[in-house]
Amino acid sequence: MSVLYYDCFAGISGDTHLAALLDLGVDYDELTVELASLGLEGYGLQASHANRKGISGTQVRVVIDPQQPPRRDLAEIEGLISASSLKENVRGRALAVFQRLAATEARLHGTLPEQLQLHEVGALNTIVDIVAGAIALSRLNVDRILCSPVQMGGGLVEREIGILPVPVPTTLELLKGMPLRFGAVPFEATTPTGAALLATFVDQFVAQPKLSVNRVGYGIGHREGPIPDVLRVYLGELDAETDQGELCLLECSIDDMNPECYDHVLELLSAAGARDLWLTPVLMKRNRPAMVVSVLCAPALVSTLTELLLTETTALAVSRSSVACTMLVRENARVVTRYGQVSVKIAHYQGRPLRGKPQYEDCKRLALERGVPIHAVYAAVREALATREMPQALAESSL
Repeated sequence: MSVLYYDCFAGISGDTHLAALLDLGVDYDELTVELASLGLEGYGLQASHANRKGISGTQVRVVIDPQQPPRRDLAEIEGLISASSLKENVRGRALAVFQRLAATEARLHGTLPEQLQLHEVGALNTIVDIVAGAIALSRLNVDRILCSPVQMGGGLVEREIGILPVPVPTTLELLKGMPLRFGAVPFEATTPTGAALLATFVDQFVAQPKLSVNRVGYGIGHREGPIPDVLRVYLGELDAETDQGELCLLECSIDDMNPECYDHVLELLSAAGARDLWLTPVLMKRNRPAMVVSVLCAPALVSTLTELLLTETTALAVSRSSVACTMLVRENARVVTRYGQVSVKIAHYQGRPLRGKPQYEDCKRLALERGVPIHAVYAAVREALATREMPQALAESSL
């Protein structure tokens, strides 16, 4: 199972998050081309090599045209992202981050998200950091995202609304219930943007994961302090034959929502980190037909996904229960076929490959590009798997 691990020993911000993923190997040129499909003007994204206390890595800076508006509200940001030609999973992830930020600040200010002034998190550089970060994550295509305890920093910080204690209320609210550390530096180590990224994307917070590390990336910040202003990220595999863990099951029954909306809701839940999703038709009291929406997720995402269910559907309540889950270790691989490259997810059991499954989107894309039936692409994947050092049963189970 491929894993991305955030080592937040010095905190996290929107720019160090993006810088660390670029340093991990996400292609800068490809990312900027995809970011341009957001349709946003008046900014420049710069990435450069930097060093902080002997640690070398990547540093990013967003340069803003002074003619741009100082900030955008939630409706403007949602409209911008929804109308863009970004990939569907990128749009979903980016929207989930902004909606979580807005909902959190609205609770703190006693207002509604649509009536909220987003201040710093509505600024153009923050929009670029979040959307580019979502693009980078989609390109890594990992199975799980883990995170260390998060360093918050200390002292005071100046905001548009005045002087605030560190961590600022929005950051603390976003990471409530998650393992935090305080006071390693006398400034804001984790920003609201960084906190929102973690709260939206992380499946589990764990101090000492059992990982086989393949790559390491360093995102270099812009502050000098007693410890390096660096976000370190690992890309690796879980050291286990099976992944044992506690997950949460969220469910709600709906009998009065336009069925067309289910697709939109499931996309948002998936982008926000749901491990699995399904719909079950049922009959409720007085024999009313209804649908049960079931969501399997990490405990750290219960609050985020419950909020999505309550705000994006007509449900009046969401039930929650804990479930034990045993998952096969999964490996992301790419196979070369006569039609092009296809991503394949290979499941392992007791150290041996058990079965493989090609990514549907890759097969669909190649079928359209090459003008062949999609089952021909699947057959080509089976042939390519058969040439690898895998049992024949694995190649046959790919389809």
